[in-house]
Amino acid sequence: MAERSLPKYTRGRRNTHRSSSSSTFADSSLHFQSSRKFQSNNPTNHTTRSSEPNSNPNDNNITNWDTADDQANHPTLVGTCPFMCPVEERVQRERLRDLAVFERLHGNPRKSSPTLAVKKFCRTISAKHDQASNVRPLSVLEDTLNYLSNLWDSTEHPFEVVHDFIFDRTRSIRQDLSMQNIVGGQVIQLYERMVKFHVISHHKLRRCCGNSNISSMHHLNMEQLTKAVTSLYNLYEANRTSHSIYENEAEFRSFYVLLHLGSDSQPMGESISLWFRRVPSLVMKSKEMCFARRVLRYFRLGNYKHFICTTEAEASYLQYCIIEPYICEVQALAVCCVNYGGYKLNPYPLEDLSRLLMMKESDVESFCSGCGLQIYTDEIGKKFLPTKQTNFSHPKKVFQNYSLLQSERLERAAAECSKLL
Repeated sequence: MAERSLPKYTRGRRNTHRSSSSSTFADSSLHFQSSRKFQSNNPTNHTTRSSEPNSNPNDNNITNWDTADDQANHPTLVGTCPFMCPVEERVQRERLRDLAVFERLHGNPRKSSPTLAVKKFCRTISAKHDQASNVRPLSVLEDTLNYLSNLWDSTEHPFEVVHDFIFDRTRSIRQDLSMQNIVGGQVIQLYERMVKFHVISHHKLRRCCGNSNISSMHHLNMEQLTKAVTSLYNLYEANRTSHSIYENEAEFRSFYVLLHLGSDSQPMGESISLWFRRVPSLVMKSKEMCFARRVLRYFRLGNYKHFICTTEAEASYLQYCIIEPYICEVQALAVCCVNYGGYKLNPYPLEDLSRLLMMKESDVESFCSGCGLQIYTDEIGKKFLPTKQTNFSHPKKVFQNYSLLQSERLERAAAECSKLL
């Protein structure tokens, strides 16, 4: 991550355990919820402690927490499990053949090992009733996330298979953190990495949304992104000292603004205007937040030229991953304005439209065709878009291959970001 001029929060403080009020760090139940329950990528969805056939409609929380009074009457759970997966769970899942492809020893669906098996997310679980031997301490959770990160670039399996495994196991990490009420700089780093995973998955899943299963995965990934980022913001506030902010806080805070692009609702449960009141002034003045606010303003005003230029010039790779779904929409708006706002006797040069959309000229031709517009070529081979065509329509096809990732700056940023996952 590039260095910033903002003050950096000192990460050297010891991790502490919060009091009962820290139950707020359990991933919040947000308005952005789906009636579809999470399903494992395995044929059977058994867990070591319970299954979820009759889940409560509000059980999208990472943990089904008891009431605050009940939590106050029980000591904070401190995990003692030394492995990525508790032995009891691993043995049971071996017996039930409930091992993901990454957990199978030599490909055997009935055999795993402590170095391969990773604890699954369990929906119906309580910190009050779970045993410390089934919960991993912070050091083991860090090792587990490092292991999962090494699988991120796996080429042996399709991306959606890799995503489905990491998606479930990172939920389990967040669950163990929540049950132990651990806060501190190390936990913030873990959450930042998990949020980064969901943001990049948001970008990659969109590019392979060819069937209903992947579309559903994309929706569920967005749901968990909003929950993880909300918990991260809570951790920033809980560890705030003086007027300092964390090194990456400004960029991760900007995600809240960008997630409201193109939506009149509040996908994260609160309007931007109210949320801004609680954001530290140093974050509000940061270049990341200023960028996000400008992009949101340009989008809502329909200022396609500034939206495209600002995104290409200033967006970090993670910010771009959130913005990308709206780029095609803005490019279509630009083509629409050129078509209806031009002079019929003066066709618009495709070369100029290419610069405006920041797309290759050949891609612009395909894009205009997807909008129902005709392109003609003059006697010297120069191409033009005749304006005032009445058959314009917004493209139904997603033109993700013509995105701004052709920018060399964004390509370099993408490579660097993947290394830091």
